[in-house]
Amino acid sequence: MHLAADYPNRGGGRLGLGPFAAAVLRTDNRRRAIAGGAVLASALLLVATPRLRHSPALHLFADMRNLLGVPNTLNVLTAYPLLLAGVPGLILCLFGSGCFGISLRWEALGWFLFYAGNVGAAFGSAYYHLKPDDDRLIWDRLPMMMSASSLLSILVIERVDERAGLSCLISLLSLLLVGSVCERILDDMRLWVVLNLVPCVAIPALLFLFPPKYTHSRFWFLATGFYLLARFEGLADRKVYSVNRYFISGHSLEHLCFAMVTLILTVMLSFRNIKITRDS
Repeated sequence: MHLAADYPNRGGGRLGLGPFAAAVLRTDNRRRAIAGGAVLASALLLVATPRLRHSPALHLFADMRNLLGVPNTLNVLTAYPLLLAGVPGLILCLFGSGCFGISLRWEALGWFLFYAGNVGAAFGSAYYHLKPDDDRLIWDRLPMMMSASSLLSILVIERVDERAGLSCLISLLSLLLVGSVCERILDDMRLWVVLNLVPCVAIPALLFLFPPKYTHSRFWFLATGFYLLARFEGLADRKVYSVNRYFISGHSLEHLCFAMVTLILTVMLSFRNIKITRDS
């Protein structure tokens, strides 16, 4: 949206931007500077972090109980709410996009990849937790990281620019593939760690720095809260398990919180409408 333009005046000069337009332009430049700084900080973190190798402890979760003959029972079963939350959204993206408040083509692609990642994570996580090891780990991580990357890109498309969001999506998905290669061939997990961290920082930042295009934006904040809670519970797996007297582990609760993120965003898509118009 063009807020102001430079027009020639009678003396051959140009009229400057008005005070309001100039303030908006300064704010926009500040936001872009913050985004560039975030990218640079991520790159520096990747370079400065020492090589992270696979460790057998990575596959030792707090709750490894075998109930009803199913290894790691709760970690396996709690993956399937992702399927229940993801399938309806995936179907609506494919066949009933009119039910969702999606107005841009690449935004629709982002939501499709988000829901597809959820469905893939349900099966991949269950497969991994039946027998946790290095060979199966990628099936647990890749779909969930695809969902997180798509979610971040959707937010960039919605609040910044469609082309910037598409570039973000392509870049993050490419980095996921590079990270998979580094993990499998070079035994280096640094890129995976950085890619896990980026959505945790970038999504809240985008929510606070850029105005929403659609109504019902409060659902974004609720979903982000559950996303950050899920990450915390995954990191505090054993602590959470001991606090609730060994009923359910932090990792199992992480699965359930991710499913809540998907459910909340599906409700948001069902109710929202365009709030402002913006030229891409």
